[in-house]
Amino acid sequence: MDQLFTATGFDDPGSGPLYLQLQRRIAEAIASGRLSPGSSLPAERDMAAMTGLSRVTIRNAIQALVASGQLVQRRGSGTFVAQKVERLEQALSLLTSFTEDMSRRGKSVDSQWISRMIGAPAPEEVMALGLGADEHVVRLERVRRSDGLPLAIERASLPTTVLPDPGLVEGSLYLTLDTLGMRPVRAVQRISAANLGPRDAELLGVSPGVAGLRIERIGYLATGRVVEFTRSLYRGDAYDFAVELKLAPEGQAK
Repeated sequence: MDQLFTATGFDDPGSGPLYLQLQRRIAEAIASGRLSPGSSLPAERDMAAMTGLSRVTIRNAIQALVASGQLVQRRGSGTFVAQKVERLEQALSLLTSFTEDMSRRGKSVDSQWISRMIGAPAPEEVMALGLGADEHVVRLERVRRSDGLPLAIERASLPTTVLPDPGLVEGSLYLTLDTLGMRPVRAVQRISAANLGPRDAELLGVSPGVAGLRIERIGYLATGRVVEFTRSLYRGDAYDFAVELKLAPEGQAK
């Protein structure tokens, strides 16, 4: 690493701005394996001393690599080479749980629980779940991991008439609901882009501000009863969502 952060090689005016030269140098070291996933980079002041570049130049190069997902910064710990993440394609036409989806791929699944509680519903929960004024909700908040890698933060709200005890959910929420005869058979799902805030980024092991996907799902029984209101945040570098499109029936095309 000492050879990577030297003052040599930054004296060619035709190679572009200094921060861009440093950015390329680090990116090439990551691509070639000289900097392996999980490796820590020297502190900003140490890189400045080793390369002879200003701390502003160092900071600009590092921030560009953080924004591209090649580096990750952790408060109080430093800057690290990001772990390589296998991109997963998720079909939007199937109503499956995270556990079921990962199991089909042959991957292990576990959860880092943040909270499991019962409380009075917030206004958006009342609207989404169609609750009465005196009803309560179970709230489940956890980080979903596959093969030890955090991929999503899941925040689910369910009426206590559907799930009376949050402690019943240990692994798959849908498996638990299935045993209770309350598994949804259809859902409305909305997906939007999001930039991860500091808390969510820390839970997912990425840098604050990186791209993510916000998914809001409302699940229904066959009777039309709403049983689930789940808001999830997925790592943007790990997921591609795919949906099959078909030609509209003749007479409906516009």
